Amino acid sequence: MAVLEKIRVQMGIFITVLIAIALISFIIDPGTLQSAVSMFSSKNDVGEMNGQSITYMEYSKKLQYYQNLQQALTGSSSLDEKGQEAVEQGTWQLFLKDLVYLPAIEKAGIKLGNEETFDMVQGRDISPVIMNDALFLAEDGTFDRSKLTMLVQSATSDPNGVTAMYWQFLQDNMQTERLFTKYSALLSKSNIITPVELRRNMEDNNITSNVSFSLTPVSFARDTTITVTQEEIRQYYNAHKHLYRQIATRDLEYVVFPIIPSEQDIEVAREDIEKVYDEFVSTNNLRQFLARNSDKPFDTYYYKQGELTSVSAALDSFAFKATRRDVLPVYKDGDFFRAARIVDIKQLPDSVFVHHILLQGTAAESKRIADSLITILKRAPGRFSELALEFSVDKNPNVEPGVIGWFNNVAFIPGMESVFEAPLNKPYVLETQYGLHVMKVSERTRLHKKVQLAVLVKEAIAGKETYQTIYSIANSLSTESNNIEEFNRVARQKNLYAVPAMGITEDAKTISGYEHMRELVRWAFDAKQGEISPVISVDNKYFFVAAVSDIHEKGTATLREKQSEIESILILEKKLERTYDQIQEELPGYTTLESWAEATGKTVSTLTGLAFGSSQQTDPKFIGVVSVAPEQVLCGPVKGEIGVYVFRVDERLDGAYYTENDALQYAAYLSNIQVQMVPMVLQETAKVEDYRARFF
Repeated sequence: MAVLEKIRVQMGIFITVLIAIALISFIIDPGTLQSAVSMFSSKNDVGEMNGQSITYMEYSKKLQYYQNLQQALTGSSSLDEKGQEAVEQGTWQLFLKDLVYLPAIEKAGIKLGNEETFDMVQGRDISPVIMNDALFLAEDGTFDRSKLTMLVQSATSDPNGVTAMYWQFLQDNMQTERLFTKYSALLSKSNIITPVELRRNMEDNNITSNVSFSLTPVSFARDTTITVTQEEIRQYYNAHKHLYRQIATRDLEYVVFPIIPSEQDIEVAREDIEKVYDEFVSTNNLRQFLARNSDKPFDTYYYKQGELTSVSAALDSFAFKATRRDVLPVYKDGDFFRAARIVDIKQLPDSVFVHHILLQGTAAESKRIADSLITILKRAPGRFSELALEFSVDKNPNVEPGVIGWFNNVAFIPGMESVFEAPLNKPYVLETQYGLHVMKVSERTRLHKKVQLAVLVKEAIAGKETYQTIYSIANSLSTESNNIEEFNRVARQKNLYAVPAMGITEDAKTISGYEHMRELVRWAFDAKQGEISPVISVDNKYFFVAAVSDIHEKGTATLREKQSEIESILILEKKLERTYDQIQEELPGYTTLESWAEATGKTVSTLTGLAFGSSQQTDPKFIGVVSVAPEQVLCGPVKGEIGVYVFRVDERLDGAYYTENDALQYAAYLSNIQVQMVPMVLQETAKVEDYRARFF
C-alpha cells in the first residue's frame, strides 16, 4: 500500500508529463486482434506508418491500457482533459517508435546487450529514466538505490499489480531512451568539421567592418504604376513551388452566440435563493440542506485567509471577519447569487509528518492489537518504530519503520484527514479502506486560522425560453445563408459580426481561444467551400454558425491559394528594382556618400562591428557585400532584403575574440539541430499519416 500511495502522491503530475513525451513500449499479441482487423477498412484507420495501417482497434486498445495505468498510478477514476491528451500523444509516440524510429535504429546496427541492460538498473550506469524519477529520490534530491530495490521487490511479489505495471513501464522507457541516446550519438559523431571549415568560421566572425550607409527602404504603399501580369505570377509560382508544401487546413468565418441568462433568468435565480435563505440560516444539517438546495455541495475544506479570493473576494473578507454566529446575506457576483455561514473555525497546520502501524487482520483481532499498542505507547512513546517493525503490514525498507511522511492539504492518503487536527506525539486509532491504523503525528508546520464555510449558491442560467430565443437567432443565420456571401450579408443585416479564423488544422481543439471545438472542426473538414454550418452548441455556453471561406488540402498549395502572396512579392521586387535603377543612374555623379546623400535628401547612418559570420544580422545581403567591399570607397547600389543600400566601409578590423573553441561550440550547436530534426525526417521518409482527428 505504501508503495502505491507514494507513487500516487509523488508521481501524479510526473506520470502525465512522462507519458506525453516518452516513447513507451508494451507488447500486444496481434493474434487477439486478427479477426477484428479484417472487418475494418482504411476509413477506420487512425494512421499509417511505413506502409502499415494502424487500425482504430489497435490504437484504442493501447490507449485504454495507458489510461488504466495512469488512473491506477494517480488514484483517480478518470483523467482530466490535459491528462487524456497526454496519454493520447504518448500512445501515438509508441506507434512512431515501433514502426518508424526503431526500424531506423536497428538498420543502423544499434542494439542493447544483456550486460548493458543490467547495468542500467543495478550497475554503475543507472538509466536517467530512473535517476530522474521522483519516486527514487532521497530527501536531498539524490538517487536512492534502496527505493528502486524496494519497488522491484514489490513488483516481483505481485506481478499483476499496479507496481509491476509501473516497473514494466520504466523498463521499456529505459531501453528506448538508451537506444535513442546511442542513435543520437552516432549521428552527432558523423558530423565532422574540417580544419578549413574551422578556420573560415573563425575568420568570418573575427574580421569586422565599421560602415557608413544610407538605406532607401521599399515603400509598402499602394502604387498603381506598378503592375504584375498573370504570367509573371505563374512563372514565380512554378519556380518556387517546392516552398509551398502545406498541411490540410480550413479557413472559416464564424458568428458566436453566447448563451447568457436574461434579466428574467437572473431574477428567477434571485427568487430561488431567497426562497430557501431563511432555512439556510437556521438549519442544523447544512450538508443535507445544500445537497437539496444549492448548485454547489457542502465543501469540507478549511480555508486560510486569501485562498477564497479566487472564488469570491466577498467570501474571503466575510470568512475572516465573521464569527460562528454570523451569516453573509445573499449577494450577486456575476451570474451567481451566494449566501454563506461560518461552520467551523480552527487553528490548523498546512503540513504534518505522519507515522502509522497498519493492521489488516479480522476486525476484532485488529481492534485488540490496536488497543494493546495504544496502551504500550502511552507508557513508552519511544517504541513506535519498534512496534511498527513488528506489527505493521506496511513494510517500507526505505524509511524508518512506521513512517509515511509529510502530508499537506492537497497531498494526503484519503481517509487520513484527521491527522491535521491530531495532537503531536499522541497515538490514536483510525480506520480506512486499507485497514486499521495506529496513527501518530510527530511534526507540523505553523498553525493558521482556517475557516470552513457553508455556501449557498444559485447560478443564473439561461432558461428554456432564453435558450430557444438565442438558438432561433443563430438558426436564422444558418438557414437564411446558402453561401458565404449570403452569410456575411445576413450577418450584417442582423448586426452580427463574422469573425475570421484562418489555418484551422484537422486536429484543432480550440478556435480563437474557444475550447472544445472538435464538433465544429470535424464539420469544417467534411464541408465544401462556401458551405454554411448548422447551429453547433459548445459546452451549453455558446452557439456557433460558421462558413468555410477556403479549403487548403495537404500537399503543394495551388496557384490560386498563393496568388495574392506572390503578387505582393513581385510588386515589392519591382519597387526595389525601380529604386535600384534610379540610384544607379544618379550615383556616378558623386564621389562621396555624404555628397550624394545631401543632394538626394537621404540620411547617413553608421554600424560598427559587422561580421560575415554573425547570427544577429538584420539584412544578410547587405552584410555579405560589406564583408568583401574595399575600404574608403563609395559602393552601391546594393539590393537588400528591405531596401537599397549605398555605403562606405570606413574601417576593417581583424580581431581574435572568436576562438577555435567558439567555432567548435557553434559546430556542435548545428549538429544538435540536425539531430533534433531526425524524427521529423524519419516520419517524412516513412510517409506517416495521422488520421486521429477523425475519431478523437
